[in-house]
Formats: sequence, structure tokens, C-alpha cells
Amino acid sequence: MDKSKTLFFGALIGAVTGLIAAMLLNRRAEKSEKETALSTGEGLKLGMLVFGLLRAIASLGEEK
Repeated sequence: MDKSKTLFFGALIGAVTGLIAAMLLNRRAEKSEKETALSTGEGLKLGMLVFGLLRAIASLGEEK
């Protein structure tokens, strides 16, 4: 697969994943009757998880 197709499909998958995450956060906020669904601590944990996922993706195919 060439570079432009890889970037396109990666962006498409990221957009769909982000949309689903936003829908889940909205549903959580509606259930808890709060304006925001994430606390600062939860946002930080989520950011660290995403960072770890990106590091894992970057290391795919590397031999140790």
C-alpha cells in the first residue's frame, strides 16, 4: 500500500474512533447529569493511554 493510501485510511480510522469516543462521553455526561464527562485526572490517564498506544504502533515491525 502506498503512503497516501496509508495516511488516508489512518485518518479515516482515527476520525471514526474519535467520533465514537465523543458519543460515549456525551452519553456518560447525560447519565451523570454533569456538564463534562471527564475529570482532570481521567483526562490525564486517557492521554497517557493514547500516548502509549501511539508508541506501540510506532514500534510495530521493529525487532528487539
